[in-house]
Amino acid sequence: MNITHYIINDVAIQSVTEKIETLKKLFNELTYTHIPISKNGIFMGCIAENDVRCFENNKPLTEYEYSLETFFVRETDNWLDVLETFTNNNTNLMPVLSTEENNYLGYLEISDVLSYFSETPFMDSPGAIVVVEKGLKDYAFSELCQIVESNEGRLLGAFVSNIDNDIAQITIKIGLLGLNEIIQTFRRYSYKVVSTHQEDVFLKNLKERSDYLDKYLNI
Repeated sequence: MNITHYIINDVAIQSVTEKIETLKKLFNELTYTHIPISKNGIFMGCIAENDVRCFENNKPLTEYEYSLETFFVRETDNWLDVLETFTNNNTNLMPVLSTEENNYLGYLEISDVLSYFSETPFMDSPGAIVVVEKGLKDYAFSELCQIVESNEGRLLGAFVSNIDNDIAQITIKIGLLGLNEIIQTFRRYSYKVVSTHQEDVFLKNLKERSDYLDKYLNI
């Protein structure tokens, strides 16, 4: 993703000398959580709507300059870094600065980044999501790839979706070919498969045996 294609300037950067009343009116017209702020033409950070609502109308923002949040991305950042910065700052507007001179170029909307993500092969290509767990120090992405590809599977993407008590949860998207064999191989390599799949013969056999045992005990 070249983020420069998604930079917009529908909302002008506001001066730190602007009155709080004016900023409140601007937020009333927008759906953004933050507005970019400049001082003497230099980007200073963003002001949050939640903060502005608590300030006195007749005062300039300079009285509350301490409340500015200094998050931004560079024009050369990749979309994963951009998405992470959005998430870490709980915002739906992200200022973009030039790489060399820190000039304010405009901003990104979270909806555009999510739209791009939804069009990646990980989200858009047909396949199955397999979620596995293993010790944080025991798993390796090279091993995950080897398990999928050795069973003639096609790896579409993988990421660590959770870490809890030194257990890593990895979400993997693979093509549908050889899915059962891939699942069984994960188990042989001591991965716990936490997602459920209709193709999972192991679970089917367990259910059949459980049903048979219940039937036998009820005779």
